[in-house]
Amino acid sequence: MTRAAETRAEPTLVVKGLKTHFFTEAGVVKSVDGVDLTVDRGEILGLVGESGSGKSVTGFSLLGLIDPPGRIVEGSIRLSGEELTTAAPKRLRELRGNRIAMIFQDPMMTLNPVLKIETQMVETLQAHIKIGHAEARARARDALGRVGIPSPEERLDAYPHQFSGGMRQRVAIAIALLHQPDLIVADEPTTALDVTIQAQILAEVQTLCRETGTALIWITHDLAIISGLADRVAVMYAGRIVETGAIADVVAHPRHPYTHGLIGSVPSRNRRGERLTQIPGMTPSFLSLPPGCAFAPRCARADEACGLLPELSDGPHLVRCFHPMDRGEPA
Repeated sequence: MTRAAETRAEPTLVVKGLKTHFFTEAGVVKSVDGVDLTVDRGEILGLVGESGSGKSVTGFSLLGLIDPPGRIVEGSIRLSGEELTTAAPKRLRELRGNRIAMIFQDPMMTLNPVLKIETQMVETLQAHIKIGHAEARARARDALGRVGIPSPEERLDAYPHQFSGGMRQRVAIAIALLHQPDLIVADEPTTALDVTIQAQILAEVQTLCRETGTALIWITHDLAIISGLADRVAVMYAGRIVETGAIADVVAHPRHPYTHGLIGSVPSRNRRGERLTQIPGMTPSFLSLPPGCAFAPRCARADEACGLLPELSDGPHLVRCFHPMDRGEPA
């Protein structure tokens, strides 16, 4: 079956029951504890949650970038039909940067400060396909142009320190797009940028996904970013997905109390003068998670039933809660 046929036959990414644990002297840290995700071709999925909810570990797990003492202990990750959890290290190296790519929060984690941009982009291309230097340079130039870098031919000869933070992040995005991968995982790549540059990059990424068919998982703690970028959203808390659905539906009618709290804490023009919602307490330590629902100690709706672990409901708008918010309750 050809790659194009594989893409049409099933979603780009299907994750089932993913568990990534870290085995430390203090105990087992269940950073990802039974995560299910599906991302279609050209679709943008927002993965949202507070710091320490397991979002980044989920992203690193998809690319096989979990180092000891951590490891994937259970579950399935299928990229365009190919199982990644059992793939050999050599096969994962062939896939990373080619069919699955990652954009890190700090572009300097991606870019080598002592190499020209041309060198880094050409080597990325030549690592996966047989291509001459002139053709590789031309493709690198075109990739820089697509992400909005002016005078791309000249900027190929520059070093990373000669770019602003926003331009470095555009270079990182261009490198991720060089092979038109099936999937890109973006780990809060615009957090350190000002809002104007952030908005430009979000618009460009959205357009590029539509044009190339690349699926994108955008990891962030900011629901405001996701609401204007993603098609669907998955809200993560303490290593588990607690709510997922179409972005418009989840933002307008959040059903999990945690999602409701996240949305309520975002400043809005429509609520001028009102106090923002505050979620009491803090994200629990993975070493001392409460039994049952991990959000129960912070939840005003919790009762004895929450001592058990709720399952995700059925339907297009899924929620993991014994006492979900009614759809008529505003966010």
